[in-house]
Amino acid sequence: MDAALPALTEMPSPQFVMAGDGRRIATYSWGDEDAPTVLCVHGFASSCRDNWVSTGWVRDLLRAGFRVLGVDQRGHGASDKPHEASDYSMDAFVDDLVIVLDTYLLDTVRYAGYSLGARVGWQLAVNVPEHVERAVLGGIPDGRPLARLQIEQARAYAEHGTPVEDRVTQNYVTLAERVPHNDLRALIALAEGMRLGDADPDPAHPPMQQILFATGSEDAILERSKRLADATPNGTFVELPGRHHFNAPGSRVFRQAAVEFLAG
Repeated sequence: MDAALPALTEMPSPQFVMAGDGRRIATYSWGDEDAPTVLCVHGFASSCRDNWVSTGWVRDLLRAGFRVLGVDQRGHGASDKPHEASDYSMDAFVDDLVIVLDTYLLDTVRYAGYSLGARVGWQLAVNVPEHVERAVLGGIPDGRPLARLQIEQARAYAEHGTPVEDRVTQNYVTLAERVPHNDLRALIALAEGMRLGDADPDPAHPPMQQILFATGSEDAILERSKRLADATPNGTFVELPGRHHFNAPGSRVFRQAAVEFLAG
């Protein structure tokens, strides 16, 4: 590895941006500030380190000549983790990113998002298209996957250790506990909050930018992701062989396709 590039798991100290509602959002920056910037936004129950650093994305983007700006979304990583569902609307997630861009004095970026980060990226590209030049949206959910989580069972487990009986909910709990320092109560609030507003990507109002969609061949949302790509006028799709929803970010095929696409 080039000695000038960070090791796979090396993280700079977080720089905190204050969101409109007073929540602190942790950000991380790598590379030359004059280089084209890729904004990297992780998925549910993950973090900037987990999705983008440990998987080699930051390394490969730096090698390709990009600056990388990473974010821990609210409820994750080093960012604030409120326990109220009302703190986790889609508008809040999008507004957080707009404030991050404003703080870093970035008019436009190239975007890489996975799962929840891809869903937020779709809405960012639709709501404030001037800020997003092109985007990679990996494992983008169609519909509301978090709606399948049994909130009361998850909350009973978090608060009292009551065993979770629902298999889907157990999978989400296992995912949440996989990443160190996750706050299960905050993630339950996030899952609940995403049900309160218009959390679905709307195929009738897709982003107009060049968009690369990528989903694992073993991911249950594969066909729905393809339909979103088909509904996007400038969308293309790549299938990630042998990958399911939770290990797709580590796919070399994904990284290579994304770096080439983001280079434009």
